[in-house]
Amino acid sequence: MSEAEDRKPQSDEARSGFDPEITSEFAIPAGLAVARPGGEPETTSEFAVPAGLDVSQPSAAEGEGSAFSPPSTYSARQAPVAFTPAAGVPVVSLIKDLPWQDRMRTMLRMPVAERPAPEAGPKAAEEGPAVPRVLDLTLRIGELLLAGGEGAEDVEAAMFAVCRSYGLDRCEPNVTFTLLSISYQPSLVEDPVTASRTVRRRGTDYTRLAAVFRLVDDLSDPESHLSLEEAYRRLAEMRRNRHPYPTWVLTSASGLLAGAASVLVGGDLVVFVAAMLGAMLGDRLAWLCAGRGLPEFYQFLVAAMPPAAIGIALTLSHVDVKASAVITGGLFALLPGRALVAGVQDGLTGFYITAAARLLEVMYFFVGIVAGVLVMLYVGVQLGAHLNPDAALGVSKRPLWQIGASMLLSLTFAVLLQQERSTVVAVTLNGGVAWSVYGAMRYTGEISPVASTAVAAGVVGLFGQLLARYRFASALPYTTAAIGPLLPGSATYFGLLAIAQSKVDAGLVSITKAAALAMAIAIGVNLGSEVSRMFLRIGSQEKRRAAKRTRGF
Repeated sequence: MSEAEDRKPQSDEARSGFDPEITSEFAIPAGLAVARPGGEPETTSEFAVPAGLDVSQPSAAEGEGSAFSPPSTYSARQAPVAFTPAAGVPVVSLIKDLPWQDRMRTMLRMPVAERPAPEAGPKAAEEGPAVPRVLDLTLRIGELLLAGGEGAEDVEAAMFAVCRSYGLDRCEPNVTFTLLSISYQPSLVEDPVTASRTVRRRGTDYTRLAAVFRLVDDLSDPESHLSLEEAYRRLAEMRRNRHPYPTWVLTSASGLLAGAASVLVGGDLVVFVAAMLGAMLGDRLAWLCAGRGLPEFYQFLVAAMPPAAIGIALTLSHVDVKASAVITGGLFALLPGRALVAGVQDGLTGFYITAAARLLEVMYFFVGIVAGVLVMLYVGVQLGAHLNPDAALGVSKRPLWQIGASMLLSLTFAVLLQQERSTVVAVTLNGGVAWSVYGAMRYTGEISPVASTAVAAGVVGLFGQLLARYRFASALPYTTAAIGPLLPGSATYFGLLAIAQSKVDAGLVSITKAAALAMAIAIGVNLGSEVSRMFLRIGSQEKRRAAKRTRGF
C-alpha cells in the first residue's frame, strides 16, 4: 500500500469527525462525506437560513426596529391595496340630541380605527384627571349599574360614555356577571392601562339606578362642566342615600302584590286577604334569614312556605275558597322576573357568559321556591288535603276586576323595586295595558297563552323604551314592574301540585309551560325595545352594528 493511499482514510476520518472505533446509524459512510464551508459552526437549528437563501441584514446603525416599522423588503410602488379606501373612511354622524345610550352603543360596535374622536371640552382639557382616576370612576359607575340589574350592554355603554367624556377614546370596557374591567391604550406604541372591579353584592334600588343614569347623562353632555371631583361627590351621595321606601312599606307592598295576583286568577275577598297575609309573613321570614346571613336560595325557600301553608290550612278547614289562588298569589311575589328579563336580554345581545350566569341564578331561585312549596304541598297531601289541579280551568273572566288587579300588582311591584315616585304612575298604566292586551288575545281571541304573553310583553318593552328615551333614563323602571301580571305563577303552582301528587308527567308539562311563558316574557320585552330603537330613531343615520350570522361554523 502506497503512502498516499495510507493517508486518504485518515483525512476522511478527520473530515467526518468520527472515531473509527465508534460508529452509529447517523454516521456518514466512508466516501459520502460532504465538504463543509469553513468557519460554519457545528450547531444549527430549524430556524437557520439554508445556504443559498441568505438575505441582506440591516446594518447595526438601523437598529432592531419594532412591530410597527415596515419590513426591509417593503416597496411603496409594489404595495398591496390599501386598507383605507380612496375616498377615505366615511365620517360617522352622531346627533347630540339622541340619548347617550344610542350614541355609545353605536361607537362600541365600531372598530377602534373608525370611532370618531371625542371633541375637546372642558373636562378633557383639564390637566387634573389622571387616567387611573378616570378608570376608577368608570368602574364604580359600572358597578352600581350592574348591581342594580342593568343589562351588560347598557353597562358597557355607560362605562364607555364616562371614559369618552374625559377624552379617553381608546378604551375597551368588558362586563361579566361579577367582574368589570376596562383597558385604555393612549396610542399604538404605548402600554395600555387596565383596571378591574368585582361586583360582590347586588341589590334592587331603581332610584339609585336612575340617579346613576342622570350622572352619566350629565357627563356625556359636551356643554356640561362636571369635573372629576364633582362626579365623585355625586357618586358618594348615591351610595349614602337611603332607600325611598321603609321596610314596613315594602312588606305591605309584598302582601298587596300577592292579593292582586290572587284576584287575577279568580280569587275573591277572602282569598285576597289570605294571600296578602301569607306573602307578608313570608317576606318577614325572608328578612329574618337575610339578617342571619343565609344565602338567597334559603330566603326564597322560606318565603314560599307561608302562602302554601295558608292555602292548605283553608282546604283542611273546608272553607269554600280557591286555595290554588292563595298559593298562586304568594308565588307571584317571589318569581324573579327582573333577573329573567336581564338574563335573556344579555343572551340576545351577545353577552353569553353574563346571560348564562344570570339564568343560572334564576334557576337557583326557582328551585328554592319549588322546594318550599313542594314541602308544604307534600305535608298537605299527607294530612288529607284535597287540592284539585283542574281548578286551573275555572279562571273566571272579570275584565274590569282583572285590569284593576293588574294595575295594583304593577304599582306594588314598582314599590318593591324601590322606584322613584315619578315613575310609579307610568309603570302602573303600562301594566294595565299589558294585561288588557293579554286578556283580549287570550280570552276574547282564544289565542295561545304563550303568543298572547309574548305580544303583551312586547307592548311593555315598546312603551317602556319610549318612556326611557323621552326621559333619557334606563328602561328597567318602566318595564320590569309592568310585566308582573304576566308572570307564570299559576302554571308553576299547578306543575308543583301535580308532582306532589305523584303525577310527574302532568307536572312536567305544566312546568314546561311556565318556562315557555317566562321566555316569551323576556323575549317580548327585548323585542319591543329593539323595535323602538330600529324604527323610532329620528334624524340619525347610524344603527347599532350587530354580529353576523355564524351559519353553523
